[in-house]
Amino acid sequence: MKTRDKILLSSLELFNERGERNITTNHIAAHLAISPGNLYYHFRNKSDIIYEIFQEYEKLVDYYLDIPEDRLLTLDDLTFYLESVFDGLWSYRFFHRDLEYLLDSDTRLRQDYREFTNRCLAAINRIFGKLAEAGIIEPQPEDLRSAMSLNVWLVITNWMAFLKTAHASDEPASLTLTELKQGIYQVLTLELPYLTPDYREQVLALREKYRPTLPENPEQNGDSSRAETGVSVGIG
Repeated sequence: MKTRDKILLSSLELFNERGERNITTNHIAAHLAISPGNLYYHFRNKSDIIYEIFQEYEKLVDYYLDIPEDRLLTLDDLTFYLESVFDGLWSYRFFHRDLEYLLDSDTRLRQDYREFTNRCLAAINRIFGKLAEAGIIEPQPEDLRSAMSLNVWLVITNWMAFLKTAHASDEPASLTLTELKQGIYQVLTLELPYLTPDYREQVLALREKYRPTLPENPEQNGDSSRAETGVSVGIG
């Protein structure tokens, strides 16, 4: 692997594990056992590293959301889209943990992320249209389909923040891929009102595979320990 690629891979690993704000270029160089000068030969600063990592993330999500035009979509396709997008969130989780800060720190990133969001919204909109063509959901007018697409995007991009705040555990780095993918339950919940009768039970069964089980809040009687019984969130 080329040194440039090693820098990107190690930076992503360190950002995910420790948080981008806690990692400097010196940390990255030490992790790779190279000199800071060698790192700066490839990247001027940490912002350039982050920007290139984001470009790789963009390519990955664009690939995942490549929608076939020559056939109808299936529930397997829907599952693939959801699983893949959440896999991408996990692989680049540092980015969504600190999104506002990162966008404020780099105007290139802010512009690219805006365009990336618009592409993702358009892809989700097309997926809804194709699901309607396949008879999985009822056809919707364009304004409703756009609103549905935005709601799905908001759930996908904010599910991690919800887990890290409203249902945060005692360990900051305790989030798992399984917990993150439980956001799929919430996305499928948004689609329930629009399912056709022929597919409702199948989608309900698919949704159940991702039902979140989150810790209860501590008892209000002063006991600070967490209750062991899990509670599910979502509608239905």
